[in-house]
Amino acid sequence: MSERRVIVTGSSGIAAALIRALNKRGDSIYILGGTNVDSNLLTAECENIKGFNSLDLRNETECESGFQMAIDSLGAVTDVVGIVGGSGRKFGDGKLSEIPLFGWNETFSLNLSTAFLTLREGIRALEKHGGSITLTSSVLATSPVYENFSTHAYATSKYAIEGMIKLAAASYVEEKIRINAVAPALVTTPMSERASTDPEIQKFIRRKQPLSEGHLDADALVSSYLYCIDNLHVTGEIMTVDGGWKSVKRN
Repeated sequence: MSERRVIVTGSSGIAAALIRALNKRGDSIYILGGTNVDSNLLTAECENIKGFNSLDLRNETECESGFQMAIDSLGAVTDVVGIVGGSGRKFGDGKLSEIPLFGWNETFSLNLSTAFLTLREGIRALEKHGGSITLTSSVLATSPVYENFSTHAYATSKYAIEGMIKLAAASYVEEKIRINAVAPALVTTPMSERASTDPEIQKFIRRKQPLSEGHLDADALVSSYLYCIDNLHVTGEIMTVDGGWKSVKRN
């Protein structure tokens, strides 16, 4: 496999684990949308990071210019991986009857708008020579639970990402652009701090994710992202990594 030139959005949790794996195998990486602190630490650790830009991926102008900077730094782009997103609880996400419109819009902006702009700019970067784009969904998109994780705006935004991927994959297959997603269950990252420090939620997770014994770390997802990058015959797929979540029918 020849060297890949990969744009990754995000610099902590899943994104950091993937960046380390790409670096280890000699791929070139450019980070978009991570924090300065995390990106600086990764750059000091990984010699194949060619640069980073801590832009706001919800901002169209910043996203466009950031992708151009990444292309200029890498020389060309072969793959794009979109991981930036997060919980909307701080905006009021929760049960549908309790979500303010502000909270709905902000959660969609954080998850769906960032995914849309990443996908759009990725397609523009790859349309002349092909490559892969991998976004990040969630098991909550298609296997919701009422207990502990009733964040309706977040789940809906992730479901929308899956629909967007399937349509885009069909639309750009002749340009040899492969578009997929990874859909994890609860992963031990900074985003999941609320769940990781709540004994009741941890008890629930151990029951709901029996294969991971309640602990699904970011490294367990890396092989799925690499599969989406490397396998030239896969597009329009959602790679679920859930520790058994969808197989455990009861909440």
